[in-house]
Amino acid sequence: MIIILKQGVSALEKNNIKKTLEEKGFIVKEIVGKEDTVLGAVGTASIDPRSIEVLDGVSSVVPISKPYKLASRELKKEDTIVSVRNVKIGGSRIAVMAGPCAVESEDQIMRIAEKVREAGAVILRGGAFKPRTSPYSFQGLGEEGLKYLRKAGDAFDMPVTTEVVSPKDVALMTEYIDMFQIGARNMQNFELLKEVGKTGMPVLLKRGLCATIEEWLMAAEYLMASGTDQIVLCERGIRTFEKATRNTLDCSAIPVVQKLTHLPVIGDPSHATGIRDMVSPMALALIAGGASGIMVEVHDHPEKALSDGPQSLYPEQFERLMRDIEALAPVVGKAVEKMPRRIPASMKEGAKESTIKEGEDLVAFQGERGAFSELVIRRTFNEDQGVLPCKEFKDVFDAVAKGNAKYGVLPIENTIGGTIYENLDLLNVEDNITVVGEAQLRVIHNLIVNPGVKMEDIKRVYSHPQGLKQCKEFLEKNLPNASLIPFYDTSGSVKYLKENNIMDAAAIAGSPAAAHYGMCVLKQSIETNPKNYTRFYVITRKENADVFKSAAKPNRASMTFSVPDKPGALFAVLDILQKHGLNMKKLESRPILGKPWEYSFFVETELSDEHDLDSIIPVLKENTVSFRILGTYTAAH
Repeated sequence: MIIILKQGVSALEKNNIKKTLEEKGFIVKEIVGKEDTVLGAVGTASIDPRSIEVLDGVSSVVPISKPYKLASRELKKEDTIVSVRNVKIGGSRIAVMAGPCAVESEDQIMRIAEKVREAGAVILRGGAFKPRTSPYSFQGLGEEGLKYLRKAGDAFDMPVTTEVVSPKDVALMTEYIDMFQIGARNMQNFELLKEVGKTGMPVLLKRGLCATIEEWLMAAEYLMASGTDQIVLCERGIRTFEKATRNTLDCSAIPVVQKLTHLPVIGDPSHATGIRDMVSPMALALIAGGASGIMVEVHDHPEKALSDGPQSLYPEQFERLMRDIEALAPVVGKAVEKMPRRIPASMKEGAKESTIKEGEDLVAFQGERGAFSELVIRRTFNEDQGVLPCKEFKDVFDAVAKGNAKYGVLPIENTIGGTIYENLDLLNVEDNITVVGEAQLRVIHNLIVNPGVKMEDIKRVYSHPQGLKQCKEFLEKNLPNASLIPFYDTSGSVKYLKENNIMDAAAIAGSPAAAHYGMCVLKQSIETNPKNYTRFYVITRKENADVFKSAAKPNRASMTFSVPDKPGALFAVLDILQKHGLNMKKLESRPILGKPWEYSFFVETELSDEHDLDSIIPVLKENTVSFRILGTYTAAH
């Protein structure tokens, strides 16, 4: 039953009501709502409600009609927000959990954790104990797998969840995990539910293979009656007569359950479909149906996975799914739960002098410390790589050409702003510079201020013109009267606010810039389009080209050429690429300096083992006025 307390009930009166109920054999839960404070009393005892109504501080007593009492929406009107460390699940949030089906090795879980964290997952999943249909299938690494999972979670600042299959493992698992997972086969393992509930820790409760919604909620009631109210329900498909998919994903269960319970509900499209190509569309269907999140399986080599490889997304597929979820979230009135971007220690405040070591080969970039280009360097080389900030793009080329830096990292193309033509032209001019690598970075813009500055204090916003343009919707909605001031660099605008202690302005830049200068991120991810990526080239002098080795064989080439002034000249060159099986990925025309109305062409093309670029170059030169390979490298994903 629900005991609604009077407004202004005293602590003494409340404690007396609780004591009376507990003495009669009830479990009592206090719930503070927006309007009323209520006590939920559940148990097997029988009592006349009038004996409670007469107690001081009681407004009324209402019976709960549902068999699941604590989980019922009758008991608690507001949505429960489940906290898994610093991650919130429920309400207007969409939380994404991702990782491999099974933890196979330390190296495997570390690799995948990094990829899903960067793509936007907020909780890392991975099985250490695997309940399998066949006794001969991989059963998991046990405690060793828990240690690897914990290490990966700590390394990438992610809470971790894994499945518990036996009551005897519960105590052990509390030392390693942040959230228990109860699998479909164990949804009605009541002794396991009781043991997990006693820990008080968050629990992800999957729906059983043939369970009704009421049976599912009754399983949640076991957990709540045993001691935890931090429960996330997970729809993962039910068994039907249909054989086209692994299970039948019951999307309709999402809105039904949300009406019946205050607990958040998410979906697992991986186990529901069992087919990789169906995971992303069904994940979006779950979000459209109102789910508070999804759990998906991701593996970088699913063909070699020890468990559920066919349903595991490749990291690049998961990354695309995350962008689609971000685009869909506003449509359903929700926001994607996010965690701050991981910032290498060498980019944080106080690390300014420690990055350059005597005799070290430096990597040059355009911008101030904390720029997006520096973050690319930290990921492409290593986290404590010595760097050389440069004011202009040309300064980066000059630093590499003169030997002041061994490498340079330069943006070459943005998904929204397009090609950075200045860098194409500089590549064409510098004969001794070659492209040896490529990297991609999602550009996440943040509103950054000095400590203490509030939104209402902001009268000016500084950033690179592209930064201001890419955050136009946020600025128009939240700072319509603020002056927008173009600056030479996003990170430089943060430095300017810091050095001048400006308390009525903000900058738009990445979180590494805020960390480096000790500034505050007032609003995260304010860019209009979440599919905002920049592609970068790694450049060096030709004599150093062989030193920069990628783990993979080069599969991309960049080239520049000019053609005779006659009909079909450009087509003839492109036809050579086509006939030799080279898939062209990019084509740009650029004016030739000092030759009005004459143009050179920039081409990027795929390479493959079947085609030898060196054998094609002579043919290309025969059909061009000038021709140069700008570099061969491994394309970023």
